[in-house]
Amino acid sequence: MTRALKSERRGPASGGKAKTAVVFLHGYGADGSDLLGLADPLGPHLPDTVFFAPDAPENCTANPFGFQWFPIPWLDGSSEEQALAGLAAAAEDLNAFLDRILQEEGLGPEQLALVGFSQGTMISLHVALRRAAPVAGVVGFSGRLMVPERLEAEKLASPPVLLIHGDQDEVVPLASLPQAADALVAAGIETYTHVSKGTGHGIAHDGLSLALSFLREKMPPQG
Repeated sequence: MTRALKSERRGPASGGKAKTAVVFLHGYGADGSDLLGLADPLGPHLPDTVFFAPDAPENCTANPFGFQWFPIPWLDGSSEEQALAGLAAAAEDLNAFLDRILQEEGLGPEQLALVGFSQGTMISLHVALRRAAPVAGVVGFSGRLMVPERLEAEKLASPPVLLIHGDQDEVVPLASLPQAADALVAAGIETYTHVSKGTGHGIAHDGLSLALSFLREKMPPQG
């Protein structure tokens, strides 16, 4: 049984009907509101876009005030089996959420993009590459590709992907960027990468600007 994800919604800046949708997926121990503020700088440039920022389905073991998409063994003492089971369950939850908002907004998958941060990047990549119909694109900040050895056998869709990482990231090593990119390219996925100089585990202005350009290019035209 899937768990319903609680989400905040920010309507299009144009005030009209949404022509595209962006879903922000937050990191471990955070919540949806942590990323919804990105709609402020992005919205004016994507005026026909509705933004969603769901909370992950589980209370975070390491931070009771936040949420997690799945356990992380080296942070919370969970087993690898628990982490993989949590990833699979969260993927079902997120897929159900995406299907619901597309139906409610009257949009197709080609009008949807995912923007993840850290663990949100991990679940974004895992889900987007396994949906029957490809979304418009995936932007992943400061994340990594989960179970890359299973990608070739399980991949159903090949949406374009932009991976962005700070070279001073103290939480998810920068090496995670080329590791993910290599696996994506090997699986035939259009992949772009960017390293934000002097940036830790966060989103810098240069990365956000590139993300905006990517979204404007890969989603249907605005206005």
